[in-house]
Amino acid sequence: MRDFAATPAQLFRAHTDPGLFAQWVGPDRMTTRIDHWDARTGGSWRYASGDYWFHGSFHDVRPDRIVQTFTDESNPDGVALETLWFDDLGGGRTRLRTRALVESFEIRDAWLRSGMETGMNEGYAKLERMLIDGTV
Repeated sequence: MRDFAATPAQLFRAHTDPGLFAQWVGPDRMTTRIDHWDARTGGSWRYASGDYWFHGSFHDVRPDRIVQTFTDESNPDGVALETLWFDDLGGGRTRLRTRALVESFEIRDAWLRSGMETGMNEGYAKLERMLIDGTV
């Protein structure tokens, strides 16, 4: 969960516009390249962050919620089902809530050991800067 000085529409756009998404997702030391991006219900996506490739499917895309799968291609058995909610707090503030469900504690622990949490935190810090400077 993270609160942003942004509207739900801004956060939704940051998560669905491939050009914006590539600017903020992932750790500071890596560049993201979009291979495929179709942010609609039934669509799919694939991108690389550094040398690491990820892909998934958009199951439900709407202004207040995104449901998607997430697969790290180096560990294809570790598929996550992710839900993101954009909660309008009023006054130009939005709470982003996320939930990722994985098959086992072993997969969850491997993701935590991989540094994905650091990459997420650094990515959201970049997104905050983009919101402040008006990029989003």
